[in-house]
Amino acid sequence: GMTARIGTWPVLLLLWLIATLVGLGTRTLIPVDELRYTAVAWEMWHRGEFLVPYLNGEPYSHKPPLFFWLIHAGWWLFGVSEWVVRAVAPLLSVGILLAAALLSRRLWPDDRDAAQMAPWVLFGCVLLAAFCSWVQIDLLLVLCTLLALTGVLSAARGRSSGWLLAGVALGCGVLAKGPVILVHVLPVALCAPFWRTPAPAGSWGRWYAGLAVSVLLAAGIALGWALPAAAAGGEAYREALLWGQTAKRMVQSFAHAHPVWWYLPWLPVLFAPWSLLPWLWSAVWRSRPLDDAGMRFCLVWLLGGLILLSLVSGKQIKYLLPLLPAATLLLGRVLSRLDQTPVDQRPWLLAVVLLLLGTAGVVLPFLLTLPLWVSSVHPAWGGLLCLLAIVTVWLRPIRPARYPLLMALLSACVLVVAQLGVFPVAAPAYDLRVASRLIAQAQAEGREVAAVSRYHGQFGFYGRLARPLEQLDAATAASWARRHPEGYLMETSGDMPGEFAEAVYSQPYRRGYLVIWEGRAVSNNPGLLPR
Repeated sequence: GMTARIGTWPVLLLLWLIATLVGLGTRTLIPVDELRYTAVAWEMWHRGEFLVPYLNGEPYSHKPPLFFWLIHAGWWLFGVSEWVVRAVAPLLSVGILLAAALLSRRLWPDDRDAAQMAPWVLFGCVLLAAFCSWVQIDLLLVLCTLLALTGVLSAARGRSSGWLLAGVALGCGVLAKGPVILVHVLPVALCAPFWRTPAPAGSWGRWYAGLAVSVLLAAGIALGWALPAAAAGGEAYREALLWGQTAKRMVQSFAHAHPVWWYLPWLPVLFAPWSLLPWLWSAVWRSRPLDDAGMRFCLVWLLGGLILLSLVSGKQIKYLLPLLPAATLLLGRVLSRLDQTPVDQRPWLLAVVLLLLGTAGVVLPFLLTLPLWVSSVHPAWGGLLCLLAIVTVWLRPIRPARYPLLMALLSACVLVVAQLGVFPVAAPAYDLRVASRLIAQAQAEGREVAAVSRYHGQFGFYGRLARPLEQLDAATAASWARRHPEGYLMETSGDMPGEFAEAVYSQPYRRGYLVIWEGRAVSNNPGLLPR
């Protein structure tokens, strides 16, 4: 049957397991984001403070607490450990694959093949597969988006409980990453007259009343946390939480500001490798998506979200992740309805991109001097990608229904090669376990510890730090060093090392070095600190 051609859940979960375990096994928690989020979870846990997130002794207003609560739930069950933190994203990714299959089944109840393909097509997106092993909050937002839209669709099928699911999922989405979830869900719900057939049993007035109730429920869930947190976190936190992180951030982002068109060149990366199959895009065009209610639903989700995100000033490619299921559900539907004669067109474009990536992997270790670890990446890993490019073109033509399996295999292979080739070599420049324990030991001995470079909490979790680090700038560091001759000063520098002989500790760090000085060394020789 069709299932044999597409591939079954156990096979998909095996691929997911391999890609995820290799990702987890080849590196530690990476600064800045992974260690920052883990430090926030640790600090909340250590303080016994579960309402207001904290980072380095200050209330942390950049993210709501749901992701940290998931980590705490794991720690409560299994004790505080790194593996619990790192298990959250892989489990969320399985939830996403299941939710995508469920939503596909709801969109096209008569098309079982589309529902079977949905998780395969989604896992075949190399960007999503790559996120499975990273401590990032975005996967939680993707899952909440899928569940909220499943609720909207249930309501469209006449089940008023759908609005309850949508409201709870929206509320969780706001607690995961703020009001941005509305960008992904509201266009679909508001444009229901465009995709919904036939019109609802009551009237459109009843539909929009149901939507309003579900948004109010979401607001109730979010405010149920935000109001007590704002009261508990102090003036600056209240201002940042209730205004700075929502309205202000949407209009004038302080970080990641980019022009309106910035996402367009990234779309092929987001949808790779599917974006590199020209025959599939022409098949989408020929399938007349506007004639299919489910495909119209996906188009509103995809285009509505993309337009609104483009209007927001702050942009990062990971912000587009909740749009991935929209495109992949649509592709699954198209693939399931295609005539199952083998595709004659060879994947030349895909092979060329793989070849370019492989060639870069072979050549760059000889050309780049920074970061320092790049020259240690073995060219053979790039060679493997070149080999993969040749294999993709060499394969005999296969049926469209086999492509989800092929692309998922390909994405897993590319990920495993990249992770095995790059991570073990790069890892020492990102591994802060030794430095973190050194700082924890210094604090236990009663020494003051301060950071001259901007500190993101990256020592908090591995050091299980109980006290914050003081944050200094270059101007105040010298006087601090005189006042605390026994204290430790941490700095990160992009320069090549001058003389680290006097340092308590030094290591390659990201593109430069991390150095820990004793206060007296700096007061004797102020030239050690960055200007």
